[in-house]
Amino acid sequence: MKKKLVILTGAGMSAESGISTFRDSDGLWEKYRVEDVATPEGFAANPQLVLDFYNQRRRELLTTKPNAGHIGLAELEKEFDVRIITQNIDNLHERAGSSQVIHLHGELMKACSVRDLETTYDLSPENPDIKIGDKDPQGVQLRPFIVWFGEAVPMIEPAIHWVEDCDIFVIIGTSLNVYPAAGLLNYVRRGQPIYLIDPKEVKAYRNDIHFIQKGASEGVKELTQLLLQNH
Repeated sequence: MKKKLVILTGAGMSAESGISTFRDSDGLWEKYRVEDVATPEGFAANPQLVLDFYNQRRRELLTTKPNAGHIGLAELEKEFDVRIITQNIDNLHERAGSSQVIHLHGELMKACSVRDLETTYDLSPENPDIKIGDKDPQGVQLRPFIVWFGEAVPMIEPAIHWVEDCDIFVIIGTSLNVYPAAGLLNYVRRGQPIYLIDPKEVKAYRNDIHFIQKGASEGVKELTQLLLQNH
């Protein structure tokens, strides 16, 4: 039986692939107000702005590739039962070869309708944009399949079950400021090893965390060595 390795990833995981982060000083929130592009109210007020914003993110994603960190996590599946919980809306974990991924905040390459947030439609690289007038089979306008601020996070329950059941927990590239994702740390059983990879100092409220102060690619390389030695 392979040990269950559960990994929570945030924006820092994909930053080395060139994906714009939101919270850094030069991040997207400097250019856009959260209320305008990441809330249901923003979409109701100016759907064109919101669709343009995510169409642009999607086009950016299509020009990026998984980095060595993504590939390193996929390769860990040879030795561990690797389960990834990501706050990222990109598909770089899947493209790197990871087979078990929960997206807490939705998926950029999918659409849903404004009335039905659960039924999703895949967007193709050839036709990645959502436009005003694009509708589901019931005739309802499509929107990005993104969990916006103020909306429920439907995948948090399955994510909690994974964390409660894990043998090793790893956090990569997240400030642990966004809930409910940051609260997943509370569900790690006492005595289970916890590793945190981030080049910046992250204030974590537990004293049993092994910190690896590196970016995703270098950090995953060091993590892999530690896991193979210790577990």
